[in-house]
Amino acid sequence: MNVPPSQAILLVDGYNVIGAWPELTGLRDVQGLDIARTSLAETLANYSAYRGYDTALIFDAYGQRQAHRIEKFTQHLSIHYTSFGQTADSYIEISCAKFRNDIRKFEKRLIVATSDRAQQLTVVGYGAEWMSAAQLNADVTLSVQKVKHRQKPKKQSKQRFLSKSLNPEMQAKLAKLRSKLTD
Repeated sequence: MNVPPSQAILLVDGYNVIGAWPELTGLRDVQGLDIARTSLAETLANYSAYRGYDTALIFDAYGQRQAHRIEKFTQHLSIHYTSFGQTADSYIEISCAKFRNDIRKFEKRLIVATSDRAQQLTVVGYGAEWMSAAQLNADVTLSVQKVKHRQKPKKQSKQRFLSKSLNPEMQAKLAKLRSKLTD
């Protein structure tokens, strides 16, 4: 199966978004951080597939003594856990700096989603675009509505007979066939 190239690369500061989206904050507070992370990943997987983005969801090591690792969540989404001592902010900055010198910058957009104002200014300095966590939430919500609208089932005809739902020309042909059968 050939996969069309993505339009953009989206880098998401995971904990920043969890802290900014009310529904994720509620999940985190009631059910725990793992549930909030999973919910964000599932939401971004659908959003990324719909928008055609290659998305990297970045989480700080969060006090875990581990090496940097990447988990492929879906074709469009990978989850990056930074190395011990590295923040998501520094990981995103390094990624933006590398992208600045990457040939892909002529073919793709680089978008960073965070509500951290200092981070926003830094990534713009590297030539990336940014969107706030609230903007991302609004775009995700809009995308979900568009998908639901596309998937709405067609209203069924209130007509009792199938022939009534046909256009007049087809109804005439059907009547002609019916009269030939009865003759």
